[in-house]
Amino acid sequence: MLIDFFYTLRSAKLPVSVKEYLSLLEALKAGVVGPNSEDSYKIDDFYYLSRCTLVKDEKHYDKFDQAFATYFKGVEAVTDFTQDIPLEWLRKNLELDLSPEEKAKIEKMGWDKLMETLKKRFEEQKERHEGGSKWIGTGGTSPFGAYGYNPEGIRIGQAKSRNKSAVKVWDQRAFKDYDDSQELGTRNIKVALRRLRKFAREGHADELDLADTIRSTAANAGYLDIKMVPERHNNVKVLLLMDVGGSMDEHVQRVEELFSASKSEFKHLEFYYFHNCVYDFMWKHNRRRYTEKFSTWDVIRKYNKDYKLLFIGDATMSPYEILQPGGSVEYSNEEAGAVWLQRLTNAFPKFAWINPEPQGLWEYRQSISIVQQLVGQRMFPLTLKGLEETMRLLSK
Repeated sequence: MLIDFFYTLRSAKLPVSVKEYLSLLEALKAGVVGPNSEDSYKIDDFYYLSRCTLVKDEKHYDKFDQAFATYFKGVEAVTDFTQDIPLEWLRKNLELDLSPEEKAKIEKMGWDKLMETLKKRFEEQKERHEGGSKWIGTGGTSPFGAYGYNPEGIRIGQAKSRNKSAVKVWDQRAFKDYDDSQELGTRNIKVALRRLRKFAREGHADELDLADTIRSTAANAGYLDIKMVPERHNNVKVLLLMDVGGSMDEHVQRVEELFSASKSEFKHLEFYYFHNCVYDFMWKHNRRRYTEKFSTWDVIRKYNKDYKLLFIGDATMSPYEILQPGGSVEYSNEEAGAVWLQRLTNAFPKFAWINPEPQGLWEYRQSISIVQQLVGQRMFPLTLKGLEETMRLLSK
């Protein structure tokens, strides 16, 4: 099986020799990784072993990553299709599918009328409903319910987002923290982030200053005169505010890569989570977001203007969530999200917004246009070019 892996690397123009391949086989036979190793077997273990054995120059790491991913995606695709799939897995509730013309005929209610109508429905409705345009139910054009369509409704009882048009989400949701230990795919991101690094020598002198040592020794008639300097530290301070859950589920892998690269590159890094838009509180752990809240005012007061502020989010939401008090999809916020965005950008003059949503879609999202205006057009795509432009802006 691994001979195909060897030829995949060769076809990717990697200088892999037969001797190096045999060394990899010997390591596997010795149980360095695999079923016979002390730790449980992981594909990451094989990745690091094979890269260490087969690649001798760091400049080939990116080619190796691409070839490795190509080969093992093909291996994962080998699946047994002869097994029976339980019917429960295939069962689906009534889900409405309308043509663009039919969707265009459905009118928006507006914020005030929507909230007033929902209150009336709770008072009037007595039973479950399906397929209609008025009651709280499923599979219809009513603004209230699940698995239907309405350009501006309140989602109630639906597993996940479908049309990205809900004004509020009635259900309590749980989000996962972003993984900060991602390594594959972060190398180019780290290179881009290094533009922001600002080195300073502080603290105890514990690093050899080779140039000064040679110069001092020569001036001292050849007697060794060792000179030490404090160790260099990355002195840049970064405050990272990350959108999580909902529409951001589509971008988890890329955001985790950026988060991992940021944690490894910036010694002074602080991070918080928010959902869709920043309001009066944020959190550090998604499992405890209701019990361990951090006031946004406290965050503003805690960190000084030396911190570079980075928002990471797709800015894809209902415009009400940004502009309307009480517009949050999950609770009734006293002040609009736009107010909090302005407070944060005023408190931290050096700021930018990184958007993982493809840039070609930005013009079709009203909420993205609003956020762009609020952050003074300092929104950049989550691409290498976008990251370089962001770092260049923040380093001025």
